[in-house]
Amino acid sequence: MRKGKLNLALTVVAVLAGFGAVYGLTNFIERNRVSVPEDYYDSDLTLEGKRLKGFALGSEGLLADWYWMRSLQYIGGKLAQSELEHIDVENLTFLKPRLLYPMLDNATDLDPQMMAAYTYGAMVLPAIDPQQAITLTHKAIANNPESWRMYQYLGYIHWRLKDYEKATQAYDKGSQIAGSPNFMRMMAANLRTKGGSRETARAMYQQMLDEAQDLQAVSNATFRLNEIDSLNERDVLNAELKRSLESLGRCPNSLIEIVPRLRNVKLPAGREFRADAAGNIVDPSGAPYLLDRDECEAKIDTASSTIPPVSN
Repeated sequence: MRKGKLNLALTVVAVLAGFGAVYGLTNFIERNRVSVPEDYYDSDLTLEGKRLKGFALGSEGLLADWYWMRSLQYIGGKLAQSELEHIDVENLTFLKPRLLYPMLDNATDLDPQMMAAYTYGAMVLPAIDPQQAITLTHKAIANNPESWRMYQYLGYIHWRLKDYEKATQAYDKGSQIAGSPNFMRMMAANLRTKGGSRETARAMYQQMLDEAQDLQAVSNATFRLNEIDSLNERDVLNAELKRSLESLGRCPNSLIEIVPRLRNVKLPAGREFRADAAGNIVDPSGAPYLLDRDECEAKIDTASSTIPPVSN
């Protein structure tokens, strides 16, 4: 009996010692856990599909579509996981999407004429890595020399980088391709004289919106068009507020007071001011402008508007 009790006691001691060791080891591991960057958790491409080109028994197109669809889901998933209320669609580096370019590169190696993948890369990659965007677009031009649209996107990327000379060259080259629209020649001329103007920017984004082939391209172009239109509206509103301040000796109590002065104002691109049911002047996203009476300026309502308060 005594021997049985002794064995039981030894067993209990062994179990407790084991738990103690596991607890201590767990604490040690937690204290010394290696910190890795957030993008480490992205699963690397399990297979470089482009290596199968010529060996896929005619299935290259299907493989290209798979990489293309995965690239869309990849960015969409990262945006969905983001906790930011306002996302600057022209600066997506915070998403750390290191696999986007490899996916698009694989897709376009398998199908060199996949224009949707090239276009998507030209629209999204500049917000992540402009050099990757340039590389992919040059690849598109090499594989599709008859496509003036790729020169349009190349010009857009260089314009974003404020390299107006290279942007002009891209539009010039594209305008020489058979079937290219007058828009290409017009943009080349505009870039030579007023490369950084809002007028040039608006024309560029409007053309992209008109030709958008996916939701991301539509979102990007619409976002920037709204921002440009709001900047133009605020210029007019603030000019009228300044005139009111000078004539009345005080800032108006609300923007509604200057509405009568805006009825005959023509905004760029033939636009007009809009108002909501309460008579408040609204920005292009439909949110009412706010009046900062201390500065006597119209401001964006950051709580309800999708337009950034300051231009990038």
